[in-house]
Amino acid sequence: MCGVAGEIRFDGRAPDEAAIARMTACLVHRGPDGEGLWRRGPVAFGHRRLAIIDLSPGGAQPMVDAETGATIVFNGCIYNYRALRDELVAAGHRFVSTSDTEVVLKAWHEWGEDFVHHFRGMFALAIAEHDSGRVILARDRLGIKPLYLDERPGLLRFASTPQALIDGGGVDTGLDRVGLAHYLSFHAVVPAPRTVLTGIRKLPPATVRVIERDGTSREHVYWSPDFSRDPARSGWSERDWQEALLEALRAAVQRRMVADVPVGVLLSGGFDSSLVVALLAEAGQHDLATFSIGFEDAGGESGDEFAYSDLVARTFGTEHTRIPVPSDRLPGAVDAAIGAMGEPMVSHDCVAFFLLAEQVSKSVKVVQSGQGADEVLGGYEWYPPLSDVDRDDAVDAYAAVFADRTWAGMRALLNPEWLPPDDPPGRFLADRFAADGAETAVDAALRIDTTVMLVEDPVKRVDTMTMAWGLEARVPFLDHDFVELAATVPPDLKLADGGKGVLKRASRGLVPDAVLDRVKGHFPVPAIRQLDGPLLARVRDALTDPVARRRGLFRPETVERMLADPNAERTPLGSNALWQLGLLELWLQRHGVG
Repeated sequence: MCGVAGEIRFDGRAPDEAAIARMTACLVHRGPDGEGLWRRGPVAFGHRRLAIIDLSPGGAQPMVDAETGATIVFNGCIYNYRALRDELVAAGHRFVSTSDTEVVLKAWHEWGEDFVHHFRGMFALAIAEHDSGRVILARDRLGIKPLYLDERPGLLRFASTPQALIDGGGVDTGLDRVGLAHYLSFHAVVPAPRTVLTGIRKLPPATVRVIERDGTSREHVYWSPDFSRDPARSGWSERDWQEALLEALRAAVQRRMVADVPVGVLLSGGFDSSLVVALLAEAGQHDLATFSIGFEDAGGESGDEFAYSDLVARTFGTEHTRIPVPSDRLPGAVDAAIGAMGEPMVSHDCVAFFLLAEQVSKSVKVVQSGQGADEVLGGYEWYPPLSDVDRDDAVDAYAAVFADRTWAGMRALLNPEWLPPDDPPGRFLADRFAADGAETAVDAALRIDTTVMLVEDPVKRVDTMTMAWGLEARVPFLDHDFVELAATVPPDLKLADGGKGVLKRASRGLVPDAVLDRVKGHFPVPAIRQLDGPLLARVRDALTDPVARRRGLFRPETVERMLADPNAERTPLGSNALWQLGLLELWLQRHGVG
């Protein structure tokens, strides 16, 4: 787990090594254990290292391989790297380290663009071929690891965060109107390749991009899960599905224990993280470090789930740490979390993960997290209403239960100059729902949530906030084998028992009944859901700041109405609509962009 940066020139000029040094320095939080810079001809790479596998200098990056004539910078972890190494040795390759990075480099040499199909893991990488001048960019199937791009005439830069690109200099940091529309309508999700900034784009998940010396490039999507029924499993019973899913998750959890340092678990007290702990205990993992966080109650909402996380910790004998957060810490924590955000993230979970990661990173460098189970297995409340909806009506039904506002609502919120000419979020949803490979309305919703919403909200949130403290988070529910299997499960089995029913029933006897039978909870920060006091004052100040008034994103009368009753307006998902506006302005002002 690391931070990567680079520049490729196509105009005959040398890379700006000072810019690469600035970009790399901006990534120190992602890789506090080491730094490296490399340049050859028109290509320069930078790297910050978080040492997890092969802690020796042999695992340092950028890694240059004289045998294959290539250099790599790599962020992530290939969980099956040992098996791949054995396969590559048998094919005649020689290794000088025990790192997964070198395995990736040799895999490129052996399999070319097909190398990604051999990986089980999370990754964002760049490989430079010395002789051809070709550069390869690639990102993992579920977009767990980020890769941002700054493309201009004559050059391309890439980095693990937008802030690193901005520090490199010359980026167009104006607001992208289409990205803004997505942020305000799709629960802060801005689908790749866009961001809210005009000059910064994202390499989409499951994508390989090959860039030639002259600047021409091609890219292809190498993976997409199929959310339809598999004829080979047409005769499966409910018990068959239960056993298959549980076995796939067992393998995913075990894969994510690969490390040369201890691995802990973020234990919220919910079903997902509790099952991860249970499976590790079942496999004989002893003295497992687990961590949970809680906040003070506010507005009648409970701020912690310690009763459940304590129960799980006692049941499986983990070395458990509670992290209670007093309310007076929240304003400062909100500011710090916004400072860590590469893109504006509206979920209040960001603050929880930021504070949790701060404390956990003092004990371990790697954790497993239960993120992703709800999107993959139908755990959210907006899925059951879709179960009786005709497939042709799926997009409208989904938008009604998930989208923050209609296009008419967008026109009432944004000043006219910030509105795109039509409805980009609506067209995006319509296009995604119209694609083949999802049989029912529920399948179509799960597909867009797994491949888009999950990538651009929960996954990004966890990666950003854990890596702000040099903590690597691994997500077994996003193991691509598990995701592919789950995609084919009949929707009624997923939606049973309030969501994730097929896996809950498979886990009976593994996870305590009290956790299985509880009402679904969330990672709560009540003081943000119920804006009041210092946090409300921060939102008010941001939205009425002269900078915000000059920018003129929102209609003044709408902002005044929302500030007059700050907790009245909720999105269909129950989020605070004023917080969404305030968070965007706080982010823009904090980072000096837009």
